[in-house]
Amino acid sequence: MRLPVFIAKRYLVSKKSHNLINVISLISIIGLTVGTMALIVVLSVFNGFEDIIKSMYNTFNPDFVITAKTGKTFNYETFPSEKISQLQGVAGVTEVVEEDALFRYGDKQHIARLKGVSDNFTSLVPLDTMMLNGSFVLKEGTSEFAVVGAGVAWHLDVYPENITKMLTIYVPRRGNSSSFNFNNAFNNGVLHPSGVFSVQQEFDEKYVLVPIEFAKELMDYTNEISSLEVRINENADESSIQKKISDIIGDNFSVLNKAEQNKSLFTLLKSEKLAIFFILLFILILLSFNMIGSLSILILEKNKDIGIISVLGANQKTVRRIFITEGLLITLIGSILGLILGFILLLLQDHFGLLQLGGGEGAFIISAYPVKMKALDFIIVFTTVMFIGFSATLYPVLYLVKKLFAEK
Repeated sequence: MRLPVFIAKRYLVSKKSHNLINVISLISIIGLTVGTMALIVVLSVFNGFEDIIKSMYNTFNPDFVITAKTGKTFNYETFPSEKISQLQGVAGVTEVVEEDALFRYGDKQHIARLKGVSDNFTSLVPLDTMMLNGSFVLKEGTSEFAVVGAGVAWHLDVYPENITKMLTIYVPRRGNSSSFNFNNAFNNGVLHPSGVFSVQQEFDEKYVLVPIEFAKELMDYTNEISSLEVRINENADESSIQKKISDIIGDNFSVLNKAEQNKSLFTLLKSEKLAIFFILLFILILLSFNMIGSLSILILEKNKDIGIISVLGANQKTVRRIFITEGLLITLIGSILGLILGFILLLLQDHFGLLQLGGGEGAFIISAYPVKMKALDFIIVFTTVMFIGFSATLYPVLYLVKKLFAEK
């Protein structure tokens, strides 16, 4: 064993006549352990919440949305949708027509987003698992139905069980109206609401789903659509498929992946995680001052030992290595213990849900804090803590050892 490592290990674990150093070193290790554990736990909880939020958005949002760069609509008949459908990894392509509309149910009115979708939408989007009331049915034989978001249903007081009430939908008529009369300015249609879905508040308060044929007729569309939604298989290469779609559709259209469709959301999630990381990092830096004090006292206490080993041939560089190794050992023990304890705590939380969310039963879609451990997070936390520990070690060692040798 190399001399600096051997002596540093002896200083760390051997009994001393005065146990002040032991206590301060132990406090340094405990501080780093708690700080490291807190860092990895918080990052993993943020990962869990991020996955929950993404899953809620991903239930409704497609993998890719294709829209025209200019204009509200484009001609579906001339669009190369078949080529996109035939790409390896593509599960399905859905035609979509969207427009803001006025909805009336009984004596209540509400403005929301009308979304007409093609027949394969029901098989590609698992909204049937997100139904609060009724069923996820848009067409049944020749009959057409509407599926309403929970927020819209609340505003309109929609109950699918009530077969006597119909949902009336008004959209602005295309072109310039020759009259200010309401009936001339708007097209209207009537559907029975078959169900109420709840995915996420943003969608629940915004959308009413209808068959695309109904939406096109209401908006006086023929071959026009607002967008094309593409969904891919679970293990498909997202970036590769996005590039292939872009090559097929050309420069007049844009293709947005999930992150690009919700850019502000994903940016916010990353910013919050980064902010929490730096806050805990600052706390770790403060905790590292314990180690500065511990090493400073140790160097001053071992003044005689430094004199002895310097007489035996150890130079200033060797002495510096001894105490730098001492600081790194303290940091290594604290970081490894913190990661192990954090891993155990996260494992228990994942399996048993030890820490519950407040608000009572049914207040949240999950009952306990979600966690998701990532190997990269463990590597980043370990590297960061070791860097902080090394930085905290350098100052007392370089300054005090140099001063002691200058006084000899």
